Order: sequence, then C-alpha cells, then structure tokens
Amino acid sequence: MTPALLASALLMSLTLSYASLCAASPFGNCRRCRGWGFAMKTDRKGRAKRGKDCRRCKATGKRIRIGRHLYNAAARLHRDGTR
Repeated sequence: MTPALLASALLMSLTLSYASLCAASPFGNCRRCRGWGFAMKTDRKGRAKRGKDCRRCKATGKRIRIGRHLYNAAARLHRDGTR
C-alpha cells in the first residue's frame, strides 16, 4: 500500500468515525466547566464548593459538537433554499 493511499484511508476512517459520533451523541461536555455546569471554588479552609454558573453552556454542562453544528447549518441552508 502506498503512503498516500494509507493516509487517505486513515483520514476517511477518522472522518467517518467523527461523523458517527456526532450522529450518536450530538452534545459533548462543556470545555470551560468540564461538564459540571458551574465553576469550582475553594473556601478559606481549602474545601471545594460550588462557584458561579457557567455562562458558556448556561449551566447545562453540555455544548453542541462542531461537526453537529456544521451539519445543522448545512441542513438549515438546504431547507431554506428548497422552500
């Protein structure tokens, strides 16, 4: 197998696996709060306590994946163009 063919096969498999991940689970954990929905703070004794709600995910702890966002935008463009 030539290196170019191997590289294209690897790229195709990565793309298909990410597309299947976006189809199966369109939402992932928020990167800022790591899926908690809020920031962790410590009190003066060093114990962890709940901080403010995360503004990026609006305290849900979830965000839409980039691939799913692109799919939704393309589907919306197609739907609006064929109406």
